[in-house]
Amino acid sequence: MTHIFNFSAGPAVLPKEVLAQAAAEMLDWHGSGMSVMEMSHRGPEFISIYQAAERDLRELLAVPDNYKILFMQGGGLSQNALIPLNLLGHKPDGATIDFIHTGSWSEKSIKEARKYANVNIAASSTTAVPPQAQWQLTPGAAYLHMCTNETIGGVEYQPDFNDPRLQDVTLVADMSSHILSREIDVAKYGVIFAGAQKNIGPAGVTIVIIREDLLGKALPVCPSAFDFKLVADNESMYNTPPTYGIYIAGLVFQWLKRQGGVAEMSRRAQAKADLLYAALDGSDFYETRVALSNRSRMNVPFYLKDESRNEAFLAGAKARGLLQLKGHKSVGGMRASIYNAMPIEGVQALVAYLNEFAGQHK
Repeated sequence: MTHIFNFSAGPAVLPKEVLAQAAAEMLDWHGSGMSVMEMSHRGPEFISIYQAAERDLRELLAVPDNYKILFMQGGGLSQNALIPLNLLGHKPDGATIDFIHTGSWSEKSIKEARKYANVNIAASSTTAVPPQAQWQLTPGAAYLHMCTNETIGGVEYQPDFNDPRLQDVTLVADMSSHILSREIDVAKYGVIFAGAQKNIGPAGVTIVIIREDLLGKALPVCPSAFDFKLVADNESMYNTPPTYGIYIAGLVFQWLKRQGGVAEMSRRAQAKADLLYAALDGSDFYETRVALSNRSRMNVPFYLKDESRNEAFLAGAKARGLLQLKGHKSVGGMRASIYNAMPIEGVQALVAYLNEFAGQHK
């Protein structure tokens, strides 16, 4: 197969230029005589890699000076426990955490949070975000947690910050599967976190962006290695960080800057999503199940109306170099993840195949 397009939801496609650079530097990074994998995380070589990655991410997202950027281990899923462990230490027993439930990842977060606090589901829907005016928020809640892009269900949104009820709320956002694909106002959030393996780099790194006044509020039982303040005070070096993953993430940040930054990624994301959704909407062979206003631009779940043809569809896609289109086991169907590193040519190839398959099986 000449052209391969990987639509995996994560670990996901990386820019070819990044992979080529990493391959060229594998045995000897910048004349150091070492692979990045071999470097001490406290040596000057890796410290320079880390500092550049932190600086570039801060620039890409316009992260304010009063926020810390942490490079942690454990994946986005672990943050479902680490967030309450780090934010509830200043709250009395019986604290309540508000959640917006929009799919599988919200559900996992809710289940984990119940181990540490009361949970209030302020709004719930897996195909559309309920109108914000209908959210049943808890006065004095410890924080409000939302997953702003559901990787499995394909629901994406940003809160309306004109809502006066959000003015004094600590907002926690899981942005794992759409971070760096759209411009955000970081200052509106208390904590943003994202597993790297979708839009940043390889599995093994988790980015946490946290406002400084929220540090030092960990529960006594929080493990030291996961205490955000200790991690921040030690510039993500309290324990050995995922060094190679940080290096690759740094290369991705450099690539993003060369492409034109987050604004350009947002433009491309919209163009790719518009192209794919138009093909799905224009055919009576396929269907989507997410409300138009909340369709994800990163993860596009879709279904063949005759699901007995699923295996034939996937086999034909694989033969054409269109990989990893099978939907998540919990929801079935198909899913095309079209992250920043997916070129528009990949979406064009998928659209051509969608039309071809539908035409052959009518």
